[in-house]
Amino acid sequence: MRILIRGARRLDPAAGLDDVVDLLIDEGVVAACAPCGSLGRESADRTVVGQGLWVTPGLLDMHVHLREPGDEEAENIESGCRAAVAGGFATVVAMANTDPVNDTPQMTTWIRARAEEVGLARVLPIAAVTEGMRGERLAPLASLKDAGACAFSDDGRPIERAELMREALCATKTLGVPIVSHAEDVRLAPNGVMNAGRVARRLGVSGIPAEAEVAMVARDIELAAASGGHLHIAHVSTGGAMELIRQAKRSGIDVTAEVTPHHFTLTEEAVAEYGAMAKMRPPLREEEDVEVLRQALADGTVDAIASDHAPHTAQAKGRGLTDAPFGVIGLETTVPLTLALVRAGSISPLRAVELLTTGPARALRRPPPTLAPGAEATLTIIDPERRWRFLAREAASRSQNSPFDGWEMVGRAVAVILSGRPLMLPLGEETS
Repeated sequence: MRILIRGARRLDPAAGLDDVVDLLIDEGVVAACAPCGSLGRESADRTVVGQGLWVTPGLLDMHVHLREPGDEEAENIESGCRAAVAGGFATVVAMANTDPVNDTPQMTTWIRARAEEVGLARVLPIAAVTEGMRGERLAPLASLKDAGACAFSDDGRPIERAELMREALCATKTLGVPIVSHAEDVRLAPNGVMNAGRVARRLGVSGIPAEAEVAMVARDIELAAASGGHLHIAHVSTGGAMELIRQAKRSGIDVTAEVTPHHFTLTEEAVAEYGAMAKMRPPLREEEDVEVLRQALADGTVDAIASDHAPHTAQAKGRGLTDAPFGVIGLETTVPLTLALVRAGSISPLRAVELLTTGPARALRRPPPTLAPGAEATLTIIDPERRWRFLAREAASRSQNSPFDGWEMVGRAVAVILSGRPLMLPLGEETS
């Protein structure tokens, strides 16, 4: 199928391009990018009116929990991929904390095959660092990579033993993939529910101090420096941790980092308003931390925006703030919350797209996606001015645990094309 996108704003961070073009897709590749108005409708089977729209490389979310196998009531690969496409993501990276844990080549292969069978967003599995995510012995990392694992993480659980983390970083140095760190010293907050501070005191719940994250980030950076391995810090939430990451990068240490939309949008005050729907780990922090995260997104310290999409059933989240599980869904709200930073003048449109495409690709040591002629035609089309209300009950995810339920949003993905195959096309489509 030949698809022509006419007069869209091309945002291609890999090439540093921000312009208005006609873009032709043919046989699964970008066949041509030409000045606006130079490609006629007769050259395509389907034509999309691109005026006012952005066309970008296919968005990549490097931190998603698809729950299958083991907790399909909350999410499965099909529903999670449907939510990804609805949110504009062509590719998602699936965390290993399934049941059973993705710690064998057979499980990694099964996840990839199941995603292929579903036929929606591309799924890249992350495998566990340790067997069963128990933090006792390394999983068979080389075999897992051969089976298709793009990184390793015990996300949801920190790797408490420093010698094991060092061993993992040394092993993956030769494999060329990162260790994704859930950076938290749980001994500093064994029963924590939310950020340690005035809101936790007001609500009468146990807190998780910023030091729990900062201490583990400091340790892991030192281990990365000593081993030469690639360390990726997941869901950074504190200004102190971000400053350590900034200094590490300046020192040439191989460290990358991601930030979630809920951490750069909300503060701990949201827990008082939304209760368990705003309970996540790491927790929402203070306004000063939010400002540091936004600055780090702007100045290049942060490599990626990731949703940390963590679905839970209504029954689980209904247990109350203390007993409910940590996590919120995010695949369908990441784009508009990122574009809110653009409208606020915090980051440019090109930088926003970089944080959702080339940045996470580089963090995963994958080739940066591009819209250059000859490249695979995997792309996202965004309407940056589309006004809509996010209603969790209407989300594509099986779960509804979001503090953004009912929020008025501006900006939405309207199309995803994967290797030339439309997964979603905008309403303003013309047919030749």
